[in-house]
Amino acid sequence: MSRLFTPLTLRGLTLPNRIAASPMCQYQAQDGLVNDWHLVHYGGLAQGGAGLVFTEAAAVLPEGRISPEDLGIWNHAQAEALAPVVRFIASQGAVPGIQLAHAGRKASNPAPWKGSGSLPASQGGWTPAAPSALPFDEGWTVPTALDEPGILAVIEAFMDAARRAVAAGFRVIEVHAAHGYLLHQFLSPLSNHRTDAYGGSFANRTRLVREVVGALRQILPEELPLFVRISATDWVEGGWTLDQSVALARELKALGVDLVDCSSGGLAPRAEIPLGPGYQVPFAARLRAEADLPTGAVGLITEPEQAEAILAQASADLVLLGRELLRDPRWPLRAAKALGVEVPWPASYLRAARGSVPTRQALR
Repeated sequence: MSRLFTPLTLRGLTLPNRIAASPMCQYQAQDGLVNDWHLVHYGGLAQGGAGLVFTEAAAVLPEGRISPEDLGIWNHAQAEALAPVVRFIASQGAVPGIQLAHAGRKASNPAPWKGSGSLPASQGGWTPAAPSALPFDEGWTVPTALDEPGILAVIEAFMDAARRAVAAGFRVIEVHAAHGYLLHQFLSPLSNHRTDAYGGSFANRTRLVREVVGALRQILPEELPLFVRISATDWVEGGWTLDQSVALARELKALGVDLVDCSSGGLAPRAEIPLGPGYQVPFAARLRAEADLPTGAVGLITEPEQAEAILAQASADLVLLGRELLRDPRWPLRAAKALGVEVPWPASYLRAARGSVPTRQALR
């Protein structure tokens, strides 16, 4: 039996397989609202056989968007617009998940193909918020340091967004605490220079993540899993480290987190990252072993045999694919064939699944 196509049960939810479509920003929303692009994009990923399909990072506040074209869930209209997408994902046998996010000092950017750096107000930009008044890079807007009421408002926004997500039908909630966005900014001493209860020591720097997670676990239905995505290392001396990630994972487990999604980087603009196939898998393996918590592996995982080996070697419990699913949304169906596993195809595509020479009757 292939490990990749073995169901995974977390709390009261069972994923049909261990392939997840990773949250990937599309930069196609208007006023935070989904549209036909999102229905086709996420619907195709669900048709392709992924057991868990995450929508992209959804901003919990308008100022928490990475760009003006980001998805949002800070109001009910956005949640209601997401509901048909959620229903279609579920209708294809996949589990719908959502990532809740706040971009912090990396907010107010253009879509990647339009350039980089902070957008001016004349182009729809705004002043971002962050733990400290430290811009992401030279030439970027200096963010406003959040005061305590501002921090409490962020926690409340995550709670409200989670309630809306559940009402829209999402079955997995992921907190985005990676890639240099707001919660990661609080974790790393490179971006958090605070001297109050949210800065300085490890306990203080992890406080906001723990408070967000604790608040969500209290309001989410008991049967729904809660994930947290972290950057396991900043790849920069003096930054957030893998040892600290292990310590944080232990605390997240105690707070009721069901899986840690292990990525890396994103906080320092010139970090030297040793890219290569499966380069982040060791992070998932170490957190899984030392924190005794299910983990997800992500990062340059492209081949079915590679994904199977990650699970067979107990390096992770879930494999999340990003760019590979953009190239091939039906990668899970191809992986099943490569691993000798029979999985259901959409009925309308069965003629392709059989792989036989078409007859005149079959061409109708």
